Amino acid sequence: MQFDPDAAAAPGSGLFGLPHGPADAFVHVLPVPFEATTSYRGGTSLGPEAVLAASHQVDLYDLETGEPWRRGIWMAPIDARIAAWNAEAKELAAPIIARGGAAESGADDAAVARVDALSARMNAFVHGATSAALEAGKLPVLLGGDHSTPFGAIQACAERHPGLGVLQIDAHADLRVAYEGFRWSHASICHNVLAECPEVAHLVQVGIRDLGSAERERMETDPRITGVFDTDWAKARRKGKLKRLVRGALDTLPDDVYLTFDVDGLEPNLCPGTGTPVPGGLTWDEAMLVLRMLASSGKRVVGLDLNEVSAGVAGDADGASWDAMVGARLLYRLIGFAVATR
Repeated sequence: MQFDPDAAAAPGSGLFGLPHGPADAFVHVLPVPFEATTSYRGGTSLGPEAVLAASHQVDLYDLETGEPWRRGIWMAPIDARIAAWNAEAKELAAPIIARGGAAESGADDAAVARVDALSARMNAFVHGATSAALEAGKLPVLLGGDHSTPFGAIQACAERHPGLGVLQIDAHADLRVAYEGFRWSHASICHNVLAECPEVAHLVQVGIRDLGSAERERMETDPRITGVFDTDWAKARRKGKLKRLVRGALDTLPDDVYLTFDVDGLEPNLCPGTGTPVPGGLTWDEAMLVLRMLASSGKRVVGLDLNEVSAGVAGDADGASWDAMVGARLLYRLIGFAVATR
């Protein structure tokens, strides 16, 4: 293939300006523009398109991971059905979310059931696409959308790799049960994974700093969960013991790992437009430390996702989003470190 990795991305080219198709790409990226239950700010359903556009500005030689593009990276076209499911579900969910959740009277039951059904369709779509990628020997990567989107991907990876570990980088624990009445809420992804995917052996949560009391209790009592709170992170940072903290958390994971990365796990200056930003979080270098230590741990990344990337905030010029620029570079690093484990 005649391709100059140092040239500018050609108009209309694929993710990162690459020419790969599904057959010659080891990495298959599935865009899922879905955010039906977003409970504060929207915009993540436009994330995949924004990341695709921003990815054309990413240099393909990377100081950390070398040239992962040589393994082939292909992003599937955005499926119009997902946009349709998202539009219908958002319209139904928005007034319920604005009122603080589903009414106890049952007045919202029909709307909630429909939102759950549309979310389940999205889950099935993601599960099918991820299963197909795994069957073909590819590395499946999901690009959301809100954090509800990777459930089907985690489920498919767990079915193929029983005893799977999940590494979550996030500001939120996402252990709420049917948050605001919605079974497949973005705030319930980790609860749903632990409840519905018995093949998942362990969940490690890093960067958690915004959670409810029930979530805190679950993190501290559920033997399937290892939690690294932001307070733990800050203390280790001050004492120069971050590597020890990260190593201890990674050691609890089994050999096969699925990596789920919510950008609000980072410092908000890196993702100001994300749906629910929270003070604190990992610096860029600290996030790279986690990924670098995962890649050198001997464990294998069998799938990953990046979610909650916003299409931008007011003031972004000409539609160019800082969030998407960070997201595109983070996606390339995530892929690079994951490929290194394979």
